[in-house]
Amino acid sequence: MPVLSLPECCLTPISGLPLKARLYFETAIPSYLTAWPSRDLVMAEHQQVTREWWEGRRGDFAIYISTFVLDEAGDGDPSAAQRRLGAREGLPLLAATTEVHELAGRLLRECRLPSRAATDAVHIAIATVHGMDDLLSWNCTHPANAEIVPKVRTVCEASGYVCPTICTPDELMGT
Repeated sequence: MPVLSLPECCLTPISGLPLKARLYFETAIPSYLTAWPSRDLVMAEHQQVTREWWEGRRGDFAIYISTFVLDEAGDGDPSAAQRRLGAREGLPLLAATTEVHELAGRLLRECRLPSRAATDAVHIAIATVHGMDDLLSWNCTHPANAEIVPKVRTVCEASGYVCPTICTPDELMGT
């Protein structure tokens, strides 16, 4: 599957139809989508919302991922990894360009994220540099954290980019 850079990944309208919103999802989405039902009530709710979003809203978006999603989804139990990787079938890959790595470094430094959040910073940077409208995540420790998002937005804007809306599937269920 080819890795896309920004000019190639942008969609053009067809017959005057509006563009679909461009959405990047990080690894938690296929994880929640394909995991066995959890006994933990919060996790079970996240799994259900993810499945409902996938079945009811996925078609409303142009969805992209990166090799970082593939790498993370491929880790762990082989049968679970196979299910996670199957959920990304046919989704275009966005490139981890020099600009992505530079922005990820700035996010880590200026948002004072711990080094263990390096991949989270890369997910944000990929979505930002490639002009995604939304970044879908259940990772509320870093990407989808209401205390961190304003700092992320400030760093992205200071770097010359528009930060995507960082949200969870329940926030993109529509009206």
